[in-house]
Amino acid sequence: MDRLMGTESEYGLAIEQTEPGELPEEARRLIAAYPDTCSGNWDYGAESPLRDLRGFRAPPMSSDPRDARYDRPARRALSPAEEHQDRLLPNGARLYHDHGHPEYSTPECRSLWELIAQERAGERIVWHCAQAYARATGRTVVIYKNNTDFHGMSYGAHENYLLGRRLPFERLSAGLMPFLVTRMLYAGAGKVGLEEESGTTAQVDYQLSQRADFFSEPVGIGTLYHRPLINTRDEPHANARRYRRLHLIVGDANLSDYALALKLGSTALVLGVLEAGYAPPVVLQDPIASLQTLSRAKWDAPNRWLLTEESGEKISALTIQRAYRLAAWELYAGRDEESDWVLAEWARVLDLLEAGSFEQLAQRLDWAAKLRLLAEFVAAEGLDWQRDRELLQSLDLAYHELDPERGLARGLEQEGRLRRLADEAAIERAISQPPGDTRAALRGECVRRFADQIESLSWGQVSLRSDGKRVILDLNDLVGRVDGRLLAERQQLRPEELAQLIADTH
Repeated sequence: MDRLMGTESEYGLAIEQTEPGELPEEARRLIAAYPDTCSGNWDYGAESPLRDLRGFRAPPMSSDPRDARYDRPARRALSPAEEHQDRLLPNGARLYHDHGHPEYSTPECRSLWELIAQERAGERIVWHCAQAYARATGRTVVIYKNNTDFHGMSYGAHENYLLGRRLPFERLSAGLMPFLVTRMLYAGAGKVGLEEESGTTAQVDYQLSQRADFFSEPVGIGTLYHRPLINTRDEPHANARRYRRLHLIVGDANLSDYALALKLGSTALVLGVLEAGYAPPVVLQDPIASLQTLSRAKWDAPNRWLLTEESGEKISALTIQRAYRLAAWELYAGRDEESDWVLAEWARVLDLLEAGSFEQLAQRLDWAAKLRLLAEFVAAEGLDWQRDRELLQSLDLAYHELDPERGLARGLEQEGRLRRLADEAAIERAISQPPGDTRAALRGECVRRFADQIESLSWGQVSLRSDGKRVILDLNDLVGRVDGRLLAERQQLRPEELAQLIADTH
């Protein structure tokens, strides 16, 4: 896709005989159960979460005050190493905990198919940690790849895309806003009902998006409270004079490979469209209201998915998506196999949405696959969407379980009712191996060969201690293609030799 991309997935965690306030401590123990070679020396000094893309340093981010209902101190004082259970893995990924959630950040990828395999590998790695934790503690653990606990709390499925600095933030924001609001048509994971504090008394049986209820402003730096559609964190993990990292928090967690690939691929192409100077096809009157209106609309209603333009005119979300897709086709048709797949499937799914081809949508998209299961259950058991909402929410959660024997999404996949893109060999390879054509190959190789010599590391730098000397591996400018075969051929590579290889590549 001609740009570095990656994802971050926060997982829902439920542990037998564990109160919500105890989950941060147990999440730390779960990450500590990772069984293979890794490095725990993450460099937090390399992070700057309050630097804003709009050119200033933001005040400290506010937390959701509802969290205080559950927060409690650890049972005992924790050492810094225990407090920050943060692992850099041989595949170049990062595994850590965010409060009470296990979290997995994929390595940087240039290939869409590689990124799908790496995210699926993250699911396996978190599940393996949960199993190790369960064996050690005797407690039953359930892991959900979703975005809500149905008690007012939300956790994220974030996306990261490397951009150049030349595109002004104002144009980036204006250009992305209508696209991000409307891509839930194919990227949403679906949800039963509304959150308790959604601000509306309307009765909604089912939504397209899990996250739509949790956003309250168009642009901002927050991620925990007062969440924005476009996050302004300026933390490039690369040369800050040349690059920025677009950190998107508005997406849902996808179990469907197809939906995930379409979400990531279409967004990458739209970023290229905006960098090429294209203007947005429409300005929405109220992006937050549009997001929530779209999510709560009945998918099969006659006037479904109509949004309000700044002028007051109505426009279909499908029309907006088609305009972005046409611009991407004009620029990228025929460029490469992955872009052509995205362009073709993007058009296909918009046509299926317009035609109301529900069964075909349910073979591809999370929200439709889950809705099919729920509707079948409601019909078979004579249930009511509102009266039996809690029961249906439990089935909603079951769709997102990582346990391959219990998770409904993975069951649909095994039955051939949900399309799969990543093959088993690619997923297993991604569990232990980084992408061979990005700087993640260098970082992963450091973990594999020099784990006991790593003093600190981050996305952009690795500090090694070799023969009493410090060797700094600067990866901040290494955002082009990397030839990972160089590493495989140099079996006796020393840290200083690796540093020289990186310098030569620069």
